[in-house]
Amino acid sequence: MLAKQTKQSREIRLTNPQTQVWDGESRFKVLVCGRRFGKTFLAITWLIRNAATTKGMHWYVAPSYVMSKSIAWRMLKDLADGYYTSKNESELYVEFPSGGILQLKGAENRDSLRGISLKSCVLDEYAYMTQETWTEVIRPATSDQLAPVIFITSPAGWNWAKDLYDYAASGQSKDWQAWSFTTAEGGNVPAAEIEAAKRELPERVFRQEYLASFEALANRVYSSFDRSVHISKDLATVNDSQELLIGLDFNVDPMSAVVGIKVADQLHLIDEIILQNSHTLEMAQEIKRRYPRHTIRVYPDPSGKARKTSASGKTDFSILEQAGFRVIAPRAAPSISDRINEVQRMLKDSEGNHRLFIHPRCVQLVKGLEGQVYVNGQPDKSAGLDHVLDGLGYLIHSTFPIRKTVAFTGIGPKGF
Repeated sequence: MLAKQTKQSREIRLTNPQTQVWDGESRFKVLVCGRRFGKTFLAITWLIRNAATTKGMHWYVAPSYVMSKSIAWRMLKDLADGYYTSKNESELYVEFPSGGILQLKGAENRDSLRGISLKSCVLDEYAYMTQETWTEVIRPATSDQLAPVIFITSPAGWNWAKDLYDYAASGQSKDWQAWSFTTAEGGNVPAAEIEAAKRELPERVFRQEYLASFEALANRVYSSFDRSVHISKDLATVNDSQELLIGLDFNVDPMSAVVGIKVADQLHLIDEIILQNSHTLEMAQEIKRRYPRHTIRVYPDPSGKARKTSASGKTDFSILEQAGFRVIAPRAAPSISDRINEVQRMLKDSEGNHRLFIHPRCVQLVKGLEGQVYVNGQPDKSAGLDHVLDGLGYLIHSTFPIRKTVAFTGIGPKGF
């Protein structure tokens, strides 16, 4: 246990997991946790500290005004008792000698939250709010004062909360950090009670509510993907190999590529390149910008051999070749089912071996592997998750085919 203080005479004690979040140095912190972790206690104590020391507006936002009042108002008054100079029962705020105001809000009418400049904010159970509450209201309210924000939730199926957590965990921005803790790690629920819940609840419900798991959708295309197994920062790096393998989908919006390194019989995906409203020349330039000194092998959609995408009549393949890349593709496009089966086998074969590993910075790829489902027997393309998956499929089909020998085009600079 580690002590934190809101005032010299009172000590607020946090658990070690709560302290990790409190001490995180990023501006935006995302915490996903099991039930009864103590997330609201963490939120209110953090906001009290902020409001007690910093003039301005500090908000605690729950999915609804009623929830905000029932979950946090009594806790706020108890923890801040003797520290605030005034309180307003109808408006749910307390004011501190510093000039800081800590107010409870509901997100059900997000337009009512506009027009405020915030010094700090907590979005509690943000998975049950609309994404627009963050992007259109709270995010702009934090900009002028660079206000810190904590997002806290237990999982709620499959929604934007998971995307936000994945982005924060990916390490793409120093402004974002993410943590995930189970109910047991919270230390507030007896082990016997957790075991009882495990026996009594359906597995998916238990995993979501007690293990803080964003449970996968039913009918997933890539059912063998398991983030606890396949996502890792401990992968081969570009310093370990001078040859990079890139799977490329030629769709214009977005144009998508995955960057991998072959390690024995494994494939380590270290990066993804997603370019909106782009074309092949821009993709080639971006690849060279990121990896200027490496041998590049590109495994694209075979249709690029004939598709002309420039005013001079150059094909997608010739553009890649002129950029100095070795272009490798089968003569005909592999079937969708073959590509899916080959990716599935790399994720987990019949003997339980895992040979595909992905760096967390590949946010869109992970989103696709977890989120694409079958509709009427075919992979659903309506959500736009398929393009980066197609790039992965072309790469694996040529480098780790199940049974068919890949016939290569032979296109590429001499000596490759």
